[in-house]
This record gives sequence, structure tokens and C-alpha cells, in this order.
Amino acid sequence: MSQDIISDGLNQIMNAKVAGQTSVTLRNHSKFLQNILAIGKLKGYILEYSTTPKGLLVEFKNLHKCKAVKPRYIVKVNDIDKYVRRYLPARGMGILIISTNEGLVTHQTAIDKNIGGSIVAYMY
Repeated sequence: MSQDIISDGLNQIMNAKVAGQTSVTLRNHSKFLQNILAIGKLKGYILEYSTTPKGLLVEFKNLHKCKAVKPRYIVKVNDIDKYVRRYLPARGMGILIISTNEGLVTHQTAIDKNIGGSIVAYMY
């Protein structure tokens, strides 16, 4: 078992998707992972997530890939485009999730607000 709850949770979601499932229950979860899933829900990749006695139940729909970024790169606002090209398949497709001093935001929000941060994960 790994120490990284974010990476483990996103890998379990991807493993469930590859297995043909539409939902998965994550035993280990945190508020940080729930915030990442909230951004995914706003963008339409996650259908619903809720806490149950067994863990965090995550239902997904339009998700092709979601992964944690390791190591977590510190990026300036000018360098975000370089990581968009590296992790996302096309410009208008998918999101990079960046941890900033204003909380978790998508890469487009970080560019609009002119703030940098640490790249945590990506989804498309």
C-alpha cells in the first residue's frame, strides 16, 4: 500500500474503468482527493461521489484517463502550457489540476487568474 492517497485513488478509478465498471469504492480517501473529484464533477468527468460507511463511492461517466502527476512539478503561469502539451491529448480536451495558494484550480483558471502552483493531477 502506498502513502499517496491521491495517486492510489485515481489509479483505482482507472482500474475500475478498464474493467468496465462505472463506479468504485475507495477505502482510503481524503478531503484533498474529494476536492480533486469535485473539480472532475464540475467538468463532467465524475458523475457523483459520496462517502459511505465502506469508503468513498465514486461514479464516473465521460472519463478516459485520470492520473496523478509524480513528481509534483512547481510551475509558473508562463510554463503551464508546456505541461498541458505534455499531459493532455489536445488543447481543448481535458484539465490539469493545479494546487495554488487560492486552492485547487484547473489550468485554465490558473492562467486566467495569473497564478502558478503545483501540478497535482490531470483528467480527460
